[in-house]
Amino acid sequence: MNKAGYIAILGKPNVGKSTLLNALLGQKISITTNKPQTTRKRILGILSGENYQMIFLDTPGILAPSYLLQEKMMEEVEQSVLDADIIILILDLIEDPDGIKTLQNDFTYKLFMKIKKPKILLLNKIDLTTQEHVKLLMNKINSSHKFEKIIPISATENFNLDQIRESIEDLLPENPKFYPDDIVSDENERFFVSEIIREKIFELYQEEIPYSCEVVIYDYKEVDGRKDLIQAEILVEKESQKGILIGKQGSAIKKVGELARASIENFLNRPVFLELRVKVKEKWRSDEKMLKSLGYTKWKD
Repeated sequence: MNKAGYIAILGKPNVGKSTLLNALLGQKISITTNKPQTTRKRILGILSGENYQMIFLDTPGILAPSYLLQEKMMEEVEQSVLDADIIILILDLIEDPDGIKTLQNDFTYKLFMKIKKPKILLLNKIDLTTQEHVKLLMNKINSSHKFEKIIPISATENFNLDQIRESIEDLLPENPKFYPDDIVSDENERFFVSEIIREKIFELYQEEIPYSCEVVIYDYKEVDGRKDLIQAEILVEKESQKGILIGKQGSAIKKVGELARASIENFLNRPVFLELRVKVKEKWRSDEKMLKSLGYTKWKD
């Protein structure tokens, strides 16, 4: 008997969704930084066993959108919920120490509880709090009987990952596998390269710069016997942002390129030549046509 299904991972920004996905898969396919809203599109990660296939949907952090890009990000969350067979909600015990009260008054929880599908609650970052706090919170939440399973975890320490996998496998519907066993994601190399570059921008820049940037791969050539050629364009909304991104005599963008190239080569397991350009596209985050061209409406088509 084979079991297979889709599992949507939900939670507030920076709660640990991408870190959990990477830990469950045993490899990094979703970028992670210490800044919120790093994930903008849902990312599919596939974990295949002998008799099961778990297809995870890493989603953007749930928030009240303030511009069109964020609205599109929330559409990614909604579509993932519709597609999923199982829903996982992650709660950050450090950000939300009184989790039950936060859940009861938060629109994230209200959205989550409307879903008539099996639900698992993960209490993340238990390594940074006390056992007494975790037990008290679990008892409070258990009294609501809203979840099939409540699991305390530490995504960064890989704690209780086996329990998460076992709980998901128990809830998976009977289905044939949807993907070959050797497939880990349905995205192509261009997507992952653009995400790696965007990750480095999040790591190196402060304030609005990372949130105003988008990365487009406009040329990608595999060359026999030589380095792959990758040319990427970084979109920003203002000339002032372009200046900050490039830095004095190009020093800042050079640093982005160096770090991104090293990570890309590690991901692809082959050498690459990476060329970065910066281009101003005013108000691209609020431009419907532009967002569609960047792939932010593919789930609505």
